[in-house]
Amino acid sequence: MTNSSNHKIQHYINGRLTETAGGSQQAVFNPATGEVSAHVVLASDADVQAVVAAAKAAAPAWADTAPLKRARILFKFKDLLEKHHDDLAAAITREHGKVFSDAKGEVTRGIEVVEFACGVPQLLKTQFTDNIGGGIDNWNLRQPLGVTVGITPFNFPFMVPMWMAPVALATGNTFILKPSERDPSPSLMVAELLKQAGLPDGVFNVLQGDKQAVDGLLQHPDVKAVSFVGSTPIAEYIYTSGAARKGPYPLRVQALGGAKNHLVVMPDANLEQAVDALIGAAYGSAGERCMAISVAVAVGSVADKLVEALIPRVKSLKVKNGMEADAEMGPVVSAAHKAKIEAYIEAGVQSGAKLLVDGRNLTVDGHSKGFFLGGCLFDSVTPEMTIYKEEIFGPVLCVVRVPDFAAALELINGHEFGNGVALFTSDGNTAREFSRRVEVGMIGINVPIPVPMAWHSFGGWKRSMFGDTHAYGEEGIKFYTRYKSIMQRWPESISKGAEFTMPTSK
Repeated sequence: MTNSSNHKIQHYINGRLTETAGGSQQAVFNPATGEVSAHVVLASDADVQAVVAAAKAAAPAWADTAPLKRARILFKFKDLLEKHHDDLAAAITREHGKVFSDAKGEVTRGIEVVEFACGVPQLLKTQFTDNIGGGIDNWNLRQPLGVTVGITPFNFPFMVPMWMAPVALATGNTFILKPSERDPSPSLMVAELLKQAGLPDGVFNVLQGDKQAVDGLLQHPDVKAVSFVGSTPIAEYIYTSGAARKGPYPLRVQALGGAKNHLVVMPDANLEQAVDALIGAAYGSAGERCMAISVAVAVGSVADKLVEALIPRVKSLKVKNGMEADAEMGPVVSAAHKAKIEAYIEAGVQSGAKLLVDGRNLTVDGHSKGFFLGGCLFDSVTPEMTIYKEEIFGPVLCVVRVPDFAAALELINGHEFGNGVALFTSDGNTAREFSRRVEVGMIGINVPIPVPMAWHSFGGWKRSMFGDTHAYGEEGIKFYTRYKSIMQRWPESISKGAEFTMPTSK
């Protein structure tokens, strides 16, 4: 892949790269150097019409393709992904900035969902009841919706599209990916590998763009479902737009929003393990994860020891170009995002929180123009502060001190977000009570980032998710299919005469 600033990242429509029909362009940066690496085209209204038309035209034949044949294409796709594993990871690091080892982990987790989707012949098996009464058999089907859309964030430019596209394709839908305009290259690599795997043209498409593209897809009557991962305001906007769309089939929406993930450290926790967990979960990927831990809840007597142990670890983080072998944290994605994080840090200082480690004004040798921030650590943070209430999405960890387990639970349940949470303890009863009583969708017990595996499902509670079905796993199968029940009886078993009573099993 070329890194020239003259390189143009295009749409992928109906099996080929496509020049935008009158749209504008936006610079794509290498966050480690601060330099423009390419320009991405931004979709016009005509591009939206073209991509939906391509997906709609391909939908009937793909829906009629046997699930086993669809699975065989996904098996080939999985094999190609594994062969190009490091190429995909390098593309992620170049445009997002996360360290190469973390990018490789992202690719692996995305491939796992493809692996799950390869089992679609089994996953689409439904229920059959023989002779429920009066010679009637009853069974159900799960049928594809048609044209589906995925709108994905910058922080996981490969993994999050893989939460959506493989499941949508496996269940017989066509798919349009609208990736983040900040790191769009992996989307085209996926499109090319799917084509090599034998996917028919028009079944998978990529529409590059910004809000204009999103709105065009949301409003298009031929789009049947939209899956989104990103900030809560946009998730709520997409969900509301879907509900408001008129027509015989309301837009089906699965919108995963923001988070403020807590990690509770109990006095009986293994302190060394808890500190290791916090360092990795708070500062991995520069905190640009919806499952990042941004709040350490120190319970009772453990607080001082926890803070003392965290300070030197945060100060010693190896912040470098993500392609360097020993890098622990790379740059944030853009200059604008860096400025936003720095504004949150200043707001924390002004509100009275204690900034124990200040990662601002960090310069990385040879990368003076890169979008780098060092790790930041706040103590004495309270629930009223903006840095506690809002998602910072950067390398900032806030320590909140509470007297006991009940106060920790009340703190977490009182927050508007309910995406992920972790508890570090050595007590089984505490863990059991926490798991049952905490109002959060994904819970880790001595596991700092409890992202479910591919055959389970991902999603939060409260304002971290809008919609009824979680992402991937069996929940994903439900989201991308429409349920149909069929009852059948043949003439020989039908008695003469009209029946005026409610039919019952006989």
